Amino acid sequence: MLPAAVGERGRMESRRVRGCLGMVVGLALSVLTAMVLGRGWNACDVGVNNAANSGFLVFLLIPGLWVVLLLSWLAVGALLGHRPLLHAVGLAVTLVAEAWCVISIFWGGVSPYCPGGVPPWWPGLVPVPGF
Repeated sequence: MLPAAVGERGRMESRRVRGCLGMVVGLALSVLTAMVLGRGWNACDVGVNNAANSGFLVFLLIPGLWVVLLLSWLAVGALLGHRPLLHAVGLAVTLVAEAWCVISIFWGGVSPYCPGGVPPWWPGLVPVPGF
């Protein structure tokens, strides 16, 4: 085998591993975001009912957010792929910012159970979602 072909094969393997890692990280972050939203809605008694809220989270939010996060993973990888440290920082900031924006958009707001719009279990160190 030619040396150039060996190098190309290694690059393809690296891309394949990064793509699979992007899928797993995107899915995990999507599920985590849906769990935080579901817990917040349940604690504050927000939404129609638990079945409707769960249906939205499982069938619409998780797949939609997964696609957005995966496309962001690919875009950041294409833009910053040759600089490993900048690439890692860019991925972390982009993915967390997108998940935070989704939580902020769909956050329940003020209800009788959560007068300040924050569930009782929300940690004080983390800022309250919202714009």
